[in-house]
Amino acid sequence: MKLSTRLTTTLSALLLAGLTATATGCAPSTSDNRGDGADRKTGTLRVWLFQEVNNKPKAAIVDKAVNAFTARHEGVKVDVRYIPVESRAERMKAAFNDPSSAPDLVEYGNTDTAGYVRDGGLADVTAEFDAWDEAKDTDRTARGSVTVDGKVYGAPLFVGVRALYYRTDVFDDLGLKPPRTLKEVADTARRIRAERPDMYGLAVGGAYTYGAMPFVWAHGGDIATERDGRFRAAVDSPASRAGITAYTDLFGKDNCPASRCARMGGNDTVEAFAAGKAGMAIAGDFSRQAVESGQVKGKYAVVPLPGVKTGEIAPAFAGGNNLGVLRSTSHRTLAVELMRELAGKQTQRELFDAMGFLPTFDDVRKEVAADEPFVEPFVRTLRAGARFVPATPAWGQIDAGQVLPTMFQEIASGRKDVDTASADAARRMNADFAKAAS
Repeated sequence: MKLSTRLTTTLSALLLAGLTATATGCAPSTSDNRGDGADRKTGTLRVWLFQEVNNKPKAAIVDKAVNAFTARHEGVKVDVRYIPVESRAERMKAAFNDPSSAPDLVEYGNTDTAGYVRDGGLADVTAEFDAWDEAKDTDRTARGSVTVDGKVYGAPLFVGVRALYYRTDVFDDLGLKPPRTLKEVADTARRIRAERPDMYGLAVGGAYTYGAMPFVWAHGGDIATERDGRFRAAVDSPASRAGITAYTDLFGKDNCPASRCARMGGNDTVEAFAAGKAGMAIAGDFSRQAVESGQVKGKYAVVPLPGVKTGEIAPAFAGGNNLGVLRSTSHRTLAVELMRELAGKQTQRELFDAMGFLPTFDDVRKEVAADEPFVEPFVRTLRAGARFVPATPAWGQIDAGQVLPTMFQEIASGRKDVDTASADAARRMNADFAKAAS
């Protein structure tokens, strides 16, 4: 499964240690979750959140929100534990199978939603979400990331999107302007490569699905289409093939040689840009720290990745994380209220200030964009209309099976042409869609 875009960037650096509890509500590790349908108003709430590379700022904000929550509820404690992202699949499976040891509230990657709903792990909180006053300001894409078959299974915690980073010094030296269309992106990339042969014009990766998909979406293509609750692959449609062609044409000696770039993923392209080895890169708001820590600090700017026509913004993948209440909880009312506290506007604003997580509320995002100009191109990208993966459990299999990266790599390396590779990918996807629907 794909992680939230913020966390994927730092996956290799995440702690591999076991659970780390905060000082908040030093409760025993066992829970009184019994899966008996009770809704207790006292006792210990267990919360699992993802461990960050630098977790102290996040923990401090969570502690503050938890303290406010417990101050309102006599006889209630909260046991917050931080889990390594890479162990989440095993832990969540165990939690779904054993309510007595399961948390009441959990953070999860937004592409995990459909799979967790299929597994019966998440509670339907549609009524409580709709009754929450702040929910009306949640952006449509973020709400979609917690929605399956029209029902809401959590609250969005933050969102992340990608835009076009470019080297201001290189552009100034070569007399270049930020590209206004995807064709200009390609032309600019080749100009940089021709003038600076030691650099990639635009760093691209054959394993960089969410850097490639804006090209597909901008050309009118898609990953899949849904009809009557059933999904069917769309990567082999004419529009999708046009977008795939536009992206894979960037693999070559005139920009990013396939021998080096076909195996690159998103992290690799960001690292190439940060190290001064690329004139441009498609990277997230969450990539800023990596870029600032590299060789290009003070020598770059960001604009939305343009679309096919001047004035258009290419749709970006809306990654991010959510909070969800487990179906097995014996503290449903309390868990929902704590979910609102942790995913509410005040906490999201504080998480942005401390961690750079983009808020999921339109009004809060407008505030942070006014205070922090760097965020503005990402907010514009979201406002233009971000996209999401197919809301089906099959996506987990498709993603784990590297279906789309394999397609891009086969084309970039010359092993298959666009029509053949996309048709093969579509067949694999449809097999997974059919299996999930059966």
